[in-house]
Amino acid sequence: MTRKCFNRLVMFLAALVLVGAPSRPAAAQDAQQQNQQKTTYTLPEYNAFQAANSEKDLQTRIKLLDDFVAKYPNSTLMQYVYQLYYTTYNGLKDYPKTIEYADKLVAMGDKVGVDVRLGALQTRVQVFSAIYSTLPKINIQDQLTKERDAALEGAKLLDEFPKPANATLTDEQFKDQKKPGLAFFYAAAGFADLQLKDNAGAAQAFKSALSNKADDAVSAYRLGLAYLGMNPPQYLDGFWALARAVDLKVPDADKIKDYLQKQILAYEQPGCDSQAADQLNELLQLAQNSPDRPSTWTLPSQADLNQVRQSSNILSVISDLSGGGDKAKMTWLAICGAEFPEVVGKIIDAKQSDGFVDFMVDTAATADEMQAATTPNMDVKVWTSAPPVGSAPAGGATTQIPPQPDVVRLQKDDGIRFSGTLVSYDPSPFMLHWDQVKVDPSIIPEKGSTGKHKVPPKKSQR
Repeated sequence: MTRKCFNRLVMFLAALVLVGAPSRPAAAQDAQQQNQQKTTYTLPEYNAFQAANSEKDLQTRIKLLDDFVAKYPNSTLMQYVYQLYYTTYNGLKDYPKTIEYADKLVAMGDKVGVDVRLGALQTRVQVFSAIYSTLPKINIQDQLTKERDAALEGAKLLDEFPKPANATLTDEQFKDQKKPGLAFFYAAAGFADLQLKDNAGAAQAFKSALSNKADDAVSAYRLGLAYLGMNPPQYLDGFWALARAVDLKVPDADKIKDYLQKQILAYEQPGCDSQAADQLNELLQLAQNSPDRPSTWTLPSQADLNQVRQSSNILSVISDLSGGGDKAKMTWLAICGAEFPEVVGKIIDAKQSDGFVDFMVDTAATADEMQAATTPNMDVKVWTSAPPVGSAPAGGATTQIPPQPDVVRLQKDDGIRFSGTLVSYDPSPFMLHWDQVKVDPSIIPEKGSTGKHKVPPKKSQR
């Protein structure tokens, strides 16, 4: 290349306009420069190369290049020949050949200028991405490995590319202008690693891509997939990266959002599916302003929630939920939708509605405390007739509890014993809401019975 063209390409790379195919190679040095530099190629070689370089018809140019290689296989102009080959095949949309000759040029190593190798690597990496889905799967592992290695080599060469002596940019400005190109190469390496199922390598590459281009939504999405694909999966980092991708408007953001919610649901297996949606919305809000997951952000796992379930009873649930904070969030994730086989309390009030009775109930540690209570902490809904068509059972149940019309005989200050499903709660004033309730028939007063019925004792302990 002439010094003028070389400097122009250096500035081109410094600005990192790394899209599209690189320019066609410049002609060999003119005759005067050849004499001065004592070139090692002959005039017939030079003329043959120039004939190919000047040819406008791409197919004819390929024929001229083939003839050149057949006649001068050891020519010192071969780097220019390979460069002209891959740019011409790229123009013909013959991408496998584009990759083949870009690789041949890069394989020449230090015999070729760094700028030229970078141009070849950029084209090679970009072309592979365009044709990956159409490649035969027979040797795809080998092809992906070569793509990954080429992308990492491009990142290394670009990272080490020196600032030209006559550049007006500061060192920091020059470094910043490399970042989009580095992100391009690292993202390509990560994609190849992802297909190779090297999730740790993919995660490292995508993190490097995002460190150079923080708003790269696709790299954020693929980073999330890499984290979730690790063994064991890095769930929290994966969730955060996917949330970042959604926030950055990744293509098909709605589908990825649904996928993320399903992953959170599978990870936690909370009591109520709706809680995963609430957590997703909170996560999306938090991830908007932080590319990296803060160490303070976490989600409880299924094992964490199971531990809460195993150690909980109705009194500990009320204590945890009424206390608020993280403890309340954890407890509700575990307990929402849970079925309690036996709860006792005192009816503070009873409100009959069309088809059901709402019992406002207090439960406490002892019968004396319940008898003395005047404020309810539970809303117990009991159906007295068949629920309306289309109303879904609470807590994921497949069938509704049969209606109990006789519960209308339970009155204020009566005791009650029931089984049911927790469906929601109000933090202030505190109130647990129950559905799928079945009142123990033995505590329902007989017809015509009068007077208050004391709080029944528990038959068992939860």
